[in-house]
Amino acid sequence: MDFSVLLSDIPTLIVVIVGVPVVLAAYIVGGEYLVRRLPDKNRPRVRPWIWVGPAVFLVAAILFIPAIFTVIQSFEDNHGTFVGLQNYGNQLADFPSGGAWVAIRNNIIIWLIFYTLFVLAFGLALAVLFDRVQYETVVKSLIFMPMAISSVALGVIWKFMFWYQPPGSAQTGTLNALVTFFHHDPVAWLQDQWPNGLAVLNNLALIAAATWGITGFAMVILSAALKGIPGELLEAARVDGAGELTVFRRVIFPLMMPTIVVVGTTLVIFALKAFDVVYVMTNGNYNTDVLAFRMYNLLYLSHNAAGASAVAIILLIAVIPVLVFNLRQFRAVEARR
Repeated sequence: MDFSVLLSDIPTLIVVIVGVPVVLAAYIVGGEYLVRRLPDKNRPRVRPWIWVGPAVFLVAAILFIPAIFTVIQSFEDNHGTFVGLQNYGNQLADFPSGGAWVAIRNNIIIWLIFYTLFVLAFGLALAVLFDRVQYETVVKSLIFMPMAISSVALGVIWKFMFWYQPPGSAQTGTLNALVTFFHHDPVAWLQDQWPNGLAVLNNLALIAAATWGITGFAMVILSAALKGIPGELLEAARVDGAGELTVFRRVIFPLMMPTIVVVGTTLVIFALKAFDVVYVMTNGNYNTDVLAFRMYNLLYLSHNAAGASAVAIILLIAVIPVLVFNLRQFRAVEARR
């Protein structure tokens, strides 16, 4: 071990450990000192900006300003020459099976629909089934546990689950071991583009892996909404002769609908931004490409920053309406409380 390198890093370490808290404390004390010197009527208007100011600056520096430069770059070539909509034309050419259309189809149709429905269905079912049972805490902890696993580790685990060996060979993948146990040929889950090259099966396999990792998130949020329903309403419905299915359909589900909508729109955003699982499990091959992965390939493998910027803007345009709808639903839920 080269101790000279470690010694050379000590000043930087001291600055980070000591300097950052000192600067933060100085900002807080100095900001409050300046606010107190203002007239009383101006303090309530100025003080919030003292506290929000650093966050606004960081958001602008990390998100807003780079987004503006990305928009500008999407109308230029890799040498900075203005080319108008050429980058978008290049990405959206070869409709319907070329360019970015495969990624758009996978994101907008397969991932957005099936990923959102699967996670919502499993999350809601688990939240209702394990509500107020004796072992609720243990079971929900186990279901939530995959959230602690990184998306890369999740992809590696499920890649082994889907592992394929030719017929006649020993199947080391869990799913194909089960399939062959029932005397069926092994299935190339991640390579099979059934039906007819539309690549639904392998995309659904990727979605199944991603669903396993995020279902705990949906379950926890929906479980909290379920526990917010007054028990008197449920008991009154049961006293009136309603069965459990009727109670769920007529009482629980309508009261949980605002939370379901918020969780659903959040999952839509996750679906549109899918990257890690695709990158680890298929590397975008076999028609499993998605917009975020296409942007990554254009930027880092093809060194086409202009094309990557165009794909990023396409993804941004797809996410913004969902994000706005999500914020409105969240405010509506808060307003009802």
